[in-house]
Amino acid sequence: MENQKYLPLLGRILIGAPFLMSGLGKLAAHDGTVAYIASTGLPAASLAYIAAVVVEVGGGLLLLTGYQARLASLIMALFSLATALVFHHNFADQNQMIHFLKNVMMAGGLLQITYFGAGAFSLDARSQKSSAHKPALRTN
Repeated sequence: MENQKYLPLLGRILIGAPFLMSGLGKLAAHDGTVAYIASTGLPAASLAYIAAVVVEVGGGLLLLTGYQARLASLIMALFSLATALVFHHNFADQNQMIHFLKNVMMAGGLLQITYFGAGAFSLDARSQKSSAHKPALRTN
């Protein structure tokens, strides 16, 4: 079906936008976020904060534009699994179990992007088309 070519774009938006929003939220709440990270016992909370913002804002933007989507989605999938294990491991708390499963599901969706790529409406597809049209270098 012709309209299925839009599904990868929609998928990237539905996964990338919440990451971007979460990262921007962390930027707006630096002290509280660092304190929360530190409260889990994670060492170097400030460094973890920077890494989270880079992954969420940077990865979200990369997914939305479809640029380097395979690498970005792989990093984001690993990040999602790591945050599930570090921040949502109290399975006695139903809310934490829901957040854990949400992170696992996000990782699954991100791994789909890692495998299948960004789709037709992406900077990745555009760069593949432009490199395919470049003439090969001739060596004599």
